[in-house]
Amino acid sequence: MENPYVLLETTLGDILIELLPEQAPASVANFLRYVDAKHYDYTIFHRVIRGFMIQGGGYDNRLQRRETFEPVVNEATNGLSNLKGTVVLARATEKDSACDEFFINAEDNADLDHQDDTDEGFGYAVFGRVVEGMDVVKKINWKVTKARDGFDDLPVDDIEIISARRFE
Repeated sequence: MENPYVLLETTLGDILIELLPEQAPASVANFLRYVDAKHYDYTIFHRVIRGFMIQGGGYDNRLQRRETFEPVVNEATNGLSNLKGTVVLARATEKDSACDEFFINAEDNADLDHQDDTDEGFGYAVFGRVVEGMDVVKKINWKVTKARDGFDDLPVDDIEIISARRFE
């Protein structure tokens, strides 16, 4: 069975993601649930840290939080590492708190991998990888950010996800 793909159409270009359901079934199902609901349409990358990652999926361009489904179990023990170009579920402090937000690693971030079973050390679940569009990820990652409206690393100019769709 071939892995599913999702195309993120952004205001800076397209990013094609291959999902990895064999290693991260709950995370992939969760992400596709949001994709199929068109949840990611017209959301922004609201956290961009140069040389680290780009994060989006939870806020629209008015910085309004989108409604979420229930959190998903953290699959950070799946053996996948937070390498450059991997797609990962973002979460709060609690290990099983990931919902709609995701990030793309702009560099290798192995320190985000599973370390131990505490909330802090549990890690972040990789569930996909960018197969086309790393140039777009780099463009986003190099945008100027500032702290405003309760966000620490918000791009000065909005970078929108226009749509996220399954790609055949």
